[in-house]
Amino acid sequence: MPMIRLTAPAGALTEEGRGSVRRDLAATLLRWEGTPDTAFFRSQAWSYLVELPEGAQTTAEDDALRFLVEVTVPQGALSERRTAGLVEEVTKTVLAAAGLAPDDAPRVWVLVHEQPDGTWGAGGSVVRHADLVALAKGQRADA
Repeated sequence: MPMIRLTAPAGALTEEGRGSVRRDLAATLLRWEGTPDTAFFRSQAWSYLVELPEGAQTTAEDDALRFLVEVTVPQGALSERRTAGLVEEVTKTVLAAAGLAPDDAPRVWVLVHEQPDGTWGAGGSVVRHADLVALAKGQRADA
C-alpha cells in the first residue's frame, strides 16, 4: 500500500494548505499509482505531515524553507513515466500548500522508495504486490 510523508518547517504551509495537503498528496499518489478510487484503497493510502520545529532545517547556504516528500510504494508499482508525473504533481501540490511560486520548485525534494516484494506487512501478514494487483482488479470490477 502506498504511503506519503511531507516534512516541512512549522508554519511553512498556509492555513488552507495545512488543512488539505495530506489528503491532496494521498489522492495524487493513488492516481499516479493507478489504484482504483474506492474507499478501501483510499483508506490504505497513508499520508503524514511532519512539521519540524523552528531552526531544525537549514542548508550550508541559507535558512530558506525547504520541503521533503517521501513516497513509499511496492516495487514495480510505478513506471518511470508515472514516477515523473507523481514527482511533478507532488511538487506543485506542496508549492500551492505553502503559497510559493513555481520558481520555488527546487525547494521541494521528492524521494520515491520502492519497497521490495515480500518486505511489506499489514494486519500481521506479508502483503505482496501481486495480491494488491489482484485486489485492485476485483475492486475495479465491483466499482
